Amino acid sequence: MDKDLERIVLSEEQIARKVKDAAAWLDGRFKGATAPPLAISVLKGSVFFFCDVVRAMRTNVQIDFMTVSSYGNASETSGVPKIVMDLAASVYDRDVILIEDIVDSGHTLARMRDLILGRGAKSFTVVTLFDKPARRKVDICADYSCFEIGDEFIVGYGLDYAQQYRTLPYVGILKREIYEK
Repeated sequence: MDKDLERIVLSEEQIARKVKDAAAWLDGRFKGATAPPLAISVLKGSVFFFCDVVRAMRTNVQIDFMTVSSYGNASETSGVPKIVMDLAASVYDRDVILIEDIVDSGHTLARMRDLILGRGAKSFTVVTLFDKPARRKVDICADYSCFEIGDEFIVGYGLDYAQQYRTLPYVGILKREIYEK
């Protein structure tokens, strides 16, 4: 898989430091909470980041998972996020933490915010590994972003292209000839 990368942009160590920072930020935000917040992973991309963050937190959280897709196997978003798998837990009157891999166009994040708040969540907090403001189409942002990136096509640590490269323990820029075939 390394042969498909232009270069590695974030090492395992750099990511691990930011995971600890995100967990500490969440611990501070939910210090003294009367009930455990519900942490949600948006599958599949955020699963590695999600697991690392919630394990690094000192705050007791409950976890749940959703699958929301606007990509399929293409490299361009459709702009129409679709819920493929919904939550098992109720968000009603709960503090909800959405842990995302990347905020790109903003369509998926806006859809998730409207859905969660529409179901009666007490609060909605977003932590993302990557923020890509150059591609934003919706005026929305995460409460906490670990890394701001440019308009490169990145893969690894959960991020994929056509369901490949997710398991790389670091993040790299995918060579243009791979996704422009």
